[in-house]
Amino acid sequence: MPLAEAEIRPRKPLFQLQTADVILAELKAEIGAGSARSSQARAIALTVFKRALSVARTSAEAELLDSGKGLRCAQNLALAQDEIIRAIHSFAVRHVYPVDNPSGAEAISIAAVGGYGRGTLAPGSDIDLLFILPYKQTPWGEQVTEYILYMLWDLGQKVGHAVRSVDECLRMSKADMTVRTATLEARYLTGDRRLFAQLEQRFETEIMPRTGPEFIAAKMAEREERHRLMGNTRYVVEPNVKDGKGGLRDLNTLFWIGKYFYRVKTGAEMVGKGVLSADEYRLFQRAEDFLWAIRCNLHFLTGRADEKLTFEVQPDLALRLGYADRAGMLGVERLMKRYFLVAKDVGDLTRIFCTSLEFNHGKPLDMLGVALAPFRRGKKAIKGEKDFVIDSGRLNIAAPDVFETDPRNIIRSFLIAGRLDLLFHPDAIKEITRSLRLINSDLRNDRDANAWFLEILTSPHTVERILRQMNESGVLGKFVLDFGKIVALMQFNMYHHYTVDEHLIRAVGVMAEIANGGLVHELPLTHELLPHLNDTRLLYVALFLHDIAKGRPEDHSEAGARIARKFCPRLGLSPAETETVAWLVQHHLLMSEIAQARDIQDPETAKSFADIVQSPQRLALLMILTACDIRAVGPGVWTGWKGSLLRALYYATEPLLSGGHSHVTQRDRIEAAKQVLAEGLSPWPKDDVDAYLARHYDHYW
Repeated sequence: MPLAEAEIRPRKPLFQLQTADVILAELKAEIGAGSARSSQARAIALTVFKRALSVARTSAEAELLDSGKGLRCAQNLALAQDEIIRAIHSFAVRHVYPVDNPSGAEAISIAAVGGYGRGTLAPGSDIDLLFILPYKQTPWGEQVTEYILYMLWDLGQKVGHAVRSVDECLRMSKADMTVRTATLEARYLTGDRRLFAQLEQRFETEIMPRTGPEFIAAKMAEREERHRLMGNTRYVVEPNVKDGKGGLRDLNTLFWIGKYFYRVKTGAEMVGKGVLSADEYRLFQRAEDFLWAIRCNLHFLTGRADEKLTFEVQPDLALRLGYADRAGMLGVERLMKRYFLVAKDVGDLTRIFCTSLEFNHGKPLDMLGVALAPFRRGKKAIKGEKDFVIDSGRLNIAAPDVFETDPRNIIRSFLIAGRLDLLFHPDAIKEITRSLRLINSDLRNDRDANAWFLEILTSPHTVERILRQMNESGVLGKFVLDFGKIVALMQFNMYHHYTVDEHLIRAVGVMAEIANGGLVHELPLTHELLPHLNDTRLLYVALFLHDIAKGRPEDHSEAGARIARKFCPRLGLSPAETETVAWLVQHHLLMSEIAQARDIQDPETAKSFADIVQSPQRLALLMILTACDIRAVGPGVWTGWKGSLLRALYYATEPLLSGGHSHVTQRDRIEAAKQVLAEGLSPWPKDDVDAYLARHYDHYW
């Protein structure tokens, strides 16, 4: 059954569906008077079925390219598969293995399960089938089952199958959550309808009652593990459209839970149950259709069941979907921006859905444990705060009109959540999302709101989490309009692992980790420099802004500096502080480029670099910003070699800016390097170590 509709939507003329009766008539005409059990008849049958499958796939692809409707394409492919399986089954039981007077045991029902059970198939999807028996397998049932399976395999299809009696289905559903999910999604295809009805009725009366919390906990835990394996972010630049965070599997999980717990048959019924609003359901439909369009086009394009949007395939996919280049943005970047925005919508729907589960159905869900957080533990006042309370251990609003009365409370809510290190109550998140229209120019220019945002941005213990929550809820892009322009923006290169907004938040997070005492071994120089800085706040602001002008036709460093000069006074920074931040944004790539592309041993390299930097404070700030920027690009991008190059450039430049007096002298650095090597060579005799250390000139160290 599809996620968004109970019945498969009407087909457009471009899609050509041959019914089972039409396929069988064609088959019988070609076989003529020959035996249906002969090898020749089987070869003819395979040819007829292949032709029907090819026509269906070709016409489904044509309609996809014409309409762009991904869900309809998936449904059309499932429809065609239904008719082919019905034709194969009918041919097998009527002509190949007919039984004149079947016994009660000689019955079989075939059901679609998995994604196919939902009435959707991608071009490369597995065909998951459940063969339902009344009792144990019979020779006749075995022959029919084998004939169907071998025919599907010979058609080149990947078939996952199980052959079970009704009792076996129920017994395994109790013990195995995967089997339970498959049985939940089972959809009748052909054969003995009474067998399928018996399974469906017994599953709903014997398995589903009183096991809702257990099923939900298992599905949510499964989802968390899947996200962990996929990188636990929806903003990786090579996302998995099926299993990645914000992908189709997340929508599937919502529907599984809705069907199991709320007993809905269609996505639309979730509106009637109060789980989703009408607008949220429309968002559900749009997200589902877009993700299916991506997945179906990807399979057609590659000719296989690829689920990952790799760099190699993204340009061709963008071209296929009609995304053209625009000023400052490639077509592929426009496609991926749309993808990430849809993935964010899926995340919003997940949060809304879990809210309904957690708070509207509290008592039945007590056993959910970590899957759904504890609730209804009462409200507790916050000292000095009249607009917010702690509700069930989370920050909540004290009244429904808190944001309407004073829009500044939208920003303040994140400040309080950070100060008290609290997660948001789902009701508060929902109200924040619905109040985004209140974030206007008055709020953006409000002195208190900007002061609160600066405090959020420069609070190392919670800044990354709070900024990410602000971004997920849509507040950050509305409060800082230039940030909103780079939300979900990817950079089409092999260097960056995340979208621009995620990269900026991670860069601020690296700075916070350093301030909290982390990364001592990975970034030792940053810890040496940090105590000597006049104001570390400038680093947080510069890191937040350094790539904010990406996606524009002009150089993003120059444009970013202009944005910084306008934005920093909003935060209450002085002209001198504003100029420092703007300078850091303008030159945030400089140190990395010189360290990795120029000869650091050449005195002219340090001299020309010093002419641009001009002060020890700027040098220290740029050194730390560069390290944070590189580490936030992605896993494995920061290396010890890059760190050594940056340190070498720093040490070569600092004496030129500080009048020859470096915080760490060259002799001290040489002796420290020798000491490290000596410790590594500790198994050697001392005389051998001393002799080896004496071989090298100072420049070597």
